[in-house]
Amino acid sequence: MTPTDPALTALSQGWCALSLLHGKIESLIERALQSGHGLSVREYSLLDVLSRQHNGPGGHLQMKQVADAVVLSQSATTRLVSRLEDRGLLTRYLCDTDRRGIYTDVTDAGLTLLAQARPTNDAALRTALDEAARSPELAPLVTAVEELKVPA
Repeated sequence: MTPTDPALTALSQGWCALSLLHGKIESLIERALQSGHGLSVREYSLLDVLSRQHNGPGGHLQMKQVADAVVLSQSATTRLVSRLEDRGLLTRYLCDTDRRGIYTDVTDAGLTLLAQARPTNDAALRTALDEAARSPELAPLVTAVEELKVPA
């Protein structure tokens, strides 16, 4: 393939459209969460991921797994966890079976804030997708997102 190959150009245009859609969604959700709940998108995502942990086998995520789930580096995730811990929304503790492992749980205050923020997040997401669906280049991506089935 050469740089002017039509397949490469189409691929690049598709990637640009996907990046644009992501940016529009994240920006709208960020404003809604910040103004309504004092949370960033990353903070909300972290609380959401950690709230889904359970006490069964493999139910608690290690910091690397958390970082992967919120698409941040481990150091950025650690800083984010520290900020939320300082706000009383998270707590950290050592793993019972591996003293090197540190787990993080959402506090009751964190769960309450997450429950209050979830409808805001969902409404902002719906608004962003509806706005993007009116754009001919983004509409197919919106359809793909809406039809995506994530395994439980």
